[in-house]
Amino acid sequence: MVDLDSIKAEFIEIFKSNIKRDGADKLLDYLENSSDFFTGPASGRRHSSFHGGLCFHSINVYKRLKKLVISEYGENYKAKVSDETIAICGLLHDICKVNTYTTDYRNQKIDGKWEQVPYFAYNNTLPYGHGEKSVYIISGFMKLTREEAMAINWHMGHSDPRNQFSSDLNDAMYMYPLVTLMHVADLMATFIDEDRN
Repeated sequence: MVDLDSIKAEFIEIFKSNIKRDGADKLLDYLENSSDFFTGPASGRRHSSFHGGLCFHSINVYKRLKKLVISEYGENYKAKVSDETIAICGLLHDICKVNTYTTDYRNQKIDGKWEQVPYFAYNNTLPYGHGEKSVYIISGFMKLTREEAMAINWHMGHSDPRNQFSSDLNDAMYMYPLVTLMHVADLMATFIDEDRN
């Protein structure tokens, strides 16, 4: 488990130190006061499926993305990708998950007896997709660059169901290298830094 206060403080520190764009303060206020971003899970039963998991995962993706960008572009990485862009993409790529999980109960047999156990039920009140929903929510508060929007929109990479009928992801990856780096950062955070619940 994670310490909710410490991951929230770490997230806010990274956010405020890097994201200076008009509307960023209102977005952070929304995350703190009108959403469960700091207490909700990153998933219902897979990676970081625990209270605070969404914030924990977002910080992990941010850290992986920064390492990948530096590895790809070297000391002068900021000429290609700003610290603000890295923070926006890493920290906010899964904002689509806020207010979508509720705690419910189901029967489970434990030591031969049926017991009520809690689980995260998925209740999507804004069925707008995944990456595209994150872009939509962020854009309600602050403007994204084209590359940021593409990286957030396509962070699921080839597991995004939209790829079944379109070559848009491949086109986006060729046009915007950050799309590929963002997807790899998300994969690394999910499968290397976090446990499956």
